[in-house]
Amino acid sequence: MEIFLGAFTGEWEQRRAAYLHERLIGRNSPSEEEERRRRGVASSGGVGGRLNVGGRAAREGFAWSGPAPRSMATRFAGLGGGSQPAVVKMTSFGGGGRLGAMASYISRNGDVAMENQAGEELRGRGAFAGLSEDWAHLMGSRAESRDIATFRIDIEGRPDEGQTLHAWARDIVSTALGERSFAFAVEERQGHYRIDGVAVLRDRAGERLTADEKAQEIVQARMSENGGRSAEFHFTGYGNGVEYGTARLRKLVERADGGVRDNRGETIADAKLAGDLVQLQWRGELHSRKPRDVMHLVMSARAGTDVEAFRAAAREFLAAEFGQHRYVFSLHDPGQDPKTESAGGKRPHVHVHAIVAMRSEDGERVETSIASFRRWREGLAQHAREHGIRMEMTDRRDQANAASYTKNQVRPINREGRTEHVGTSDSAARRYDRKRREVVTVMRTSKSQAYTETVHDAWEDLARDSEDVGASEFAKGRIMRVNAALEGLEFVVDKQSVGRKNGSPFQTKIVSIFDVAEVENMSTMTRSEFEAYEKRVETALFQAERVLPQDERSNFEEIAAAAREHVDVRREMMEQVEQVDDRAPSSGSPRQDDANRQWDEAVARHGPEAVEAGNNIMVEVEYYRERIERADDDEIRANKVSLQASLNFEMARAAELGASGNSYLREIAEADEELRVAIAAAERSRDRAKDRADDDRAERANGYGEQDASLHGSGDENRTVPAKQLVPRSEELQHEAEQKRDRDEQER
Repeated sequence: MEIFLGAFTGEWEQRRAAYLHERLIGRNSPSEEEERRRRGVASSGGVGGRLNVGGRAAREGFAWSGPAPRSMATRFAGLGGGSQPAVVKMTSFGGGGRLGAMASYISRNGDVAMENQAGEELRGRGAFAGLSEDWAHLMGSRAESRDIATFRIDIEGRPDEGQTLHAWARDIVSTALGERSFAFAVEERQGHYRIDGVAVLRDRAGERLTADEKAQEIVQARMSENGGRSAEFHFTGYGNGVEYGTARLRKLVERADGGVRDNRGETIADAKLAGDLVQLQWRGELHSRKPRDVMHLVMSARAGTDVEAFRAAAREFLAAEFGQHRYVFSLHDPGQDPKTESAGGKRPHVHVHAIVAMRSEDGERVETSIASFRRWREGLAQHAREHGIRMEMTDRRDQANAASYTKNQVRPINREGRTEHVGTSDSAARRYDRKRREVVTVMRTSKSQAYTETVHDAWEDLARDSEDVGASEFAKGRIMRVNAALEGLEFVVDKQSVGRKNGSPFQTKIVSIFDVAEVENMSTMTRSEFEAYEKRVETALFQAERVLPQDERSNFEEIAAAAREHVDVRREMMEQVEQVDDRAPSSGSPRQDDANRQWDEAVARHGPEAVEAGNNIMVEVEYYRERIERADDDEIRANKVSLQASLNFEMARAAELGASGNSYLREIAEADEELRVAIAAAERSRDRAKDRADDDRAERANGYGEQDASLHGSGDENRTVPAKQLVPRSEELQHEAEQKRDRDEQER
């Protein structure tokens, strides 16, 4: 049998066909094998990714090597320019018995099509059975451990005199289960008592009950020998892990209306206490085992990302990384998701679910190390860029982000929009809160500290050297985060000997300074609102200084100076608005009535959204124009370059909005020469981008055919040039504005 690679239009199909061909023809001589590998790598066209994750196939030369990872400077420049981070998450493992349930979940019970590793579309519920059958030989025989069981005891009799009902019931359950942890509720039912409970199946000596009929007979015999009461014991269910136990115990608490006790006699009154009992106390007793035959991966992109382009990128990433493994995947986007938002569907972002068999046909298993996840993010970002999606691999240390939380540490309470969770324990709640607010964090290992220092230098290089004002400002924000984290880290390390585990008071206060100082829409604040804001910043600085270590004095003064400078800039903006208001006539005067009439007429002509959006940008433009005009002393003149860059950025935003069809800004441009030139430049840029997109589509259509062109190029005609991309082109605008200003000065 011979396979013709030219019959496959997709590169990932060619790669898989080449691998299958290798297996069919068997081993060749070393020289033939070397030549085959050389031709295979050359035919890949330089597209990154790997056919295998490691093992024997990699040692024998079947692995496909991708290009070297992008440098930190390149990645940071991309992020500063608006690229989104690559997100690849491993949500769960499962055994072969859960394959059908997992496939049902990602396909929305068969309503969303799945695609397998061969490019075949699987649709409908019938696909689940076929999938389990096809993958059966790759699934292990190891079953999940039975960790937690529910039980029921019916008792004829009553508590002894002077004995409480719950103490009596607890003695009965202890007799039945021995040295095992449990929780129970007891109620009277027509002359007899019934105990319902949840128990850990492994005792302190390591003996594990199986929660089947045989185990039930063992427990019943133990009760008969030791209890002397007429009681009937039944296991009513069993499951694996803390998730099962937490769900069953919370259900018992809800049904018993808080009347649940544990084996120590303590009351389990609500769902939080139930979760704490299972997840904090019982977890260490379970010794849980779960087969890892399949894994569930999720790849995500921002809301608004081209759906078909991301589908193609995810398809090629999976084929490159898991080419020897069986897998299925499906794409969920808010427009096509049949699941309602209240039920957890219609997520605002685009994401792809994939189920991957952990073992390949040759017995090699997927490696799930930290390095693997980093490589996966690099691979997804690369394939996304090849399909026109701006995406970069990120490391949480790049922006001093907080560590993520696991699904066992939180439970969802609201799924509308971005899912809201609560922590399952105090420590988990703190971790969730820090991640939700993205509190600055630096890992404490020497390797991570060295990495963070390299990150700091790279952000400084970008802030200093970038011609993109937006990227430079983004880099400055990252520098502030990294600086705050590094300063706090030094104090935490010094205080570890006295047992501080959750960060220092100084670190907490420094974080609060940046949280307080960052306020949006400050230009619309009244004086009273600004004074309250200024007071909050000064309070945060005062509280930080109170817990300040002596060796941090110089660093703190720099942070305080930056925060106060931020407040001063906002004060000038507020005062500028006040000056405009003071120059305006009082309410009821002819001039005020005329201004109101002009506003109403503008709203009638252009609509309230266009007028409000355009007015907000022009307020910023006029603010920077006036500050530049007032540059009459050395200190302000030294900042003139920065002010001009800020003006260029705001003007670029106004130009992009005007070029997008904001008629209010286009009307202003008739009298504002700078805005007119900027809008014209933005329109020319849009035309050039559209021409390039048309050329790219034509080239793809000629190179790949209609089917492949639709796969690789969909959605280009709907893309617009972000405002940040206009900033480098604002040099022309700046030059024209400076020439105009020079002419005006000469005339004066």
